[in-house]
Amino acid sequence: MGHRPRILFFAGFIFSFFLLIVSIPPVEAKGDLDQIIKRGELRHLGIPYANFVKGNGEGLDVEIVKGFAKHLGVKYRFVPTNWKNVFPDLLGKELKTEGTKFIQVGERPVKGDIIATGLTRLDWRAEIVDFSTPTFPTQVWCIARADFPVNPIKSSGDIDKDIAKIKEILKGRRIMGKEGTCLTPWLYGIDETIADIVNFPGNLNDIAPAIMKGDAEIALLDVPDALVALEKWPGKIKVLGPLSKKQVMAAAVRKDSPELLGEFNLYLDRIRKDGKYSQLVKKYYPAVYRYFGPFFSASKQAANKQD
Repeated sequence: MGHRPRILFFAGFIFSFFLLIVSIPPVEAKGDLDQIIKRGELRHLGIPYANFVKGNGEGLDVEIVKGFAKHLGVKYRFVPTNWKNVFPDLLGKELKTEGTKFIQVGERPVKGDIIATGLTRLDWRAEIVDFSTPTFPTQVWCIARADFPVNPIKSSGDIDKDIAKIKEILKGRRIMGKEGTCLTPWLYGIDETIADIVNFPGNLNDIAPAIMKGDAEIALLDVPDALVALEKWPGKIKVLGPLSKKQVMAAAVRKDSPELLGEFNLYLDRIRKDGKYSQLVKKYYPAVYRYFGPFFSASKQAANKQD
């Protein structure tokens, strides 16, 4: 009988400790929409790239996500990252790539809720994240210095034929791309048996200057960055032609964030209808309509159909 108070005390302690554990909230809210609103902050993962994220609080994707945060009634916070860490920072997972597969090798803190940084939608990326409706059109082009001794191809009207012409030009050349991005040469059938491949180690914004310096003969560059480069260095580089079919860029969220994704898509539809989206595109990419006018027409029509 003398031990009963101790037993009751110990049992009470265990029960209290169990209640404490159950009541402790998760250390990291990985969260869907309600968790973001409760936190009062939307964390935007971005990489300084083209005119999507300019590094000075401006950029097409920066303004879109800032507007979305305001739409949600929460604060906006930009979280800088890079192409190696952008998916791990969103997912809270250490990842390594094997071909076009992501393999989890550990865990890490979740740093953001949404990626919006001129991110091209690729099937192998869609296996680990969910993409929004398209935010921007793109395509992989091959660029060279203006004095490169081959003229740009003339479009045949058949994209497969145009790509075949470009691949002929690439044979035996020194080609610059960037592993882990949509500018990875082997994604388009270009490897060491066809060309001398250079993996650019720096920021994507610096690929055009590297070509002008002669670090390679030809570089892979996507449309938005190429448009910025052509405007920034007129007469210094030229576009030889396309290496891919037309693609799209979009924002990305975790697969456990369907409500966040749905609300973001609704917000995109709203700013397409009220003209805000068009204003932003004209501000940051005025020349894109010359190359991708049908994308913006189709986007506007799709938004109007929901009225």
